[in-house]
Amino acid sequence: MRTNGSNSEEIRASAKYIRMSAHKARRVINQIRGRSYEQALMLLEFMPYRACHPILRLLSSAAANASRNSNLNKTNLIVSEARVDGGTTLKRFQPRAQGRAYPIHKPTCHITITVKNG
Repeated sequence: MRTNGSNSEEIRASAKYIRMSAHKARRVINQIRGRSYEQALMLLEFMPYRACHPILRLLSSAAANASRNSNLNKTNLIVSEARVDGGTTLKRFQPRAQGRAYPIHKPTCHITITVKNG
């Protein structure tokens, strides 16, 4: 929980090492940044991307943190900050013909959502 100089509290929730590309998660996060909590829920429910599910869970967690820890009403929340950072890359090898090995890079990302009272 972080407070600025005024009465607006910012409640944060983060998920680390999510097994998807940061680029694909940013495509979804950019759509919900600055929207109200209810609008963001509606968008995430109906967008056809795989990244929506972990972001939806994270947004619900941030709203639960706000209502539980700071006694804020979920209907008044606004997604003030939404950020996706790249995580570590899992490195694997795929066996190929004649004893060769091709590298496979499995990216991860860290997602942070901050909500505040609107």
